[in-house]
Amino acid sequence: MKPAGLKTRIFLDGGDPDETKQAIDLLGFLDGQTTNPTLISKNPEIRKHLDRGARFNEKEILAFYLDVVKKISTMIPQGSVSVEVYADLSTPADRMLAQGKEMFGWIPNAHIKFPTSKEGLKAAEQAIKERLRVNMTLCFSQEQAAAVYGATRGAKKGEVFVSPFIGRLDDRGENGMDLIANILKMYGKGDGHVEVLTASVRTLDHLLCAIKLGSDIITAPFTILKEWGEKGLPMPKDDYVYDRGKLTAIPYQDIDLSKKWQEYDIFHDLTVKGMERFSADWNALIK
Repeated sequence: MKPAGLKTRIFLDGGDPDETKQAIDLLGFLDGQTTNPTLISKNPEIRKHLDRGARFNEKEILAFYLDVVKKISTMIPQGSVSVEVYADLSTPADRMLAQGKEMFGWIPNAHIKFPTSKEGLKAAEQAIKERLRVNMTLCFSQEQAAAVYGATRGAKKGEVFVSPFIGRLDDRGENGMDLIANILKMYGKGDGHVEVLTASVRTLDHLLCAIKLGSDIITAPFTILKEWGEKGLPMPKDDYVYDRGKLTAIPYQDIDLSKKWQEYDIFHDLTVKGMERFSADWNALIK
């Protein structure tokens, strides 16, 4: 069962409903789930299909994605399930929004994932006006998080998540946990309408540090949740200190949250690479 004093919501990062059931059975709870094109491409049923040399047409793969999120949604009816639009570097905001509106109707507890790019933020700004819930993914900087805040101004708490990808920053020698701390500190000066969802979790220490920092949500792959569960769902103690090792610190920026989102520097090369990877994994499924 959920540890006493745990305020952070715990999500599974995955595209297999069987893992969802296993996580609930192991932990005794699950607050939500995040999905993306890469995770769907790793679904065992998809892999079997591909191993036979078959491919899907676009309608078939969308139907498969719909079926997956419906199954997950029924297992976490009070939680959130993030569903990601297809977005390569040339996808315009209006196309992302059209996809998002369709996907939002798939299940009653959806958050629609848009990339934290110029077109993704334009889509999110309009989505919030139309009362969709959004999850801004592939966030790698404090300025990107400030832009998410500005683009979704006027939303209610619970309608907007921002997902900083800590593991991918670690991969290039930067301390991804600093980004979580910095965004939480920055958002502390705001109205609280954007919740921080720690993503790209690679280790149990990532999870424990995010809890210690007060991240609103953490999404982690089944392997990490399994490790946490098998160790008895430990919580970070008062003297817990995250060991960043040789990772370079990411300094805090004093950013004004009152500006328009277009005024922030939102470019990040990892956002570009992430969009390229997700779209390539999705395209590989289609004949």
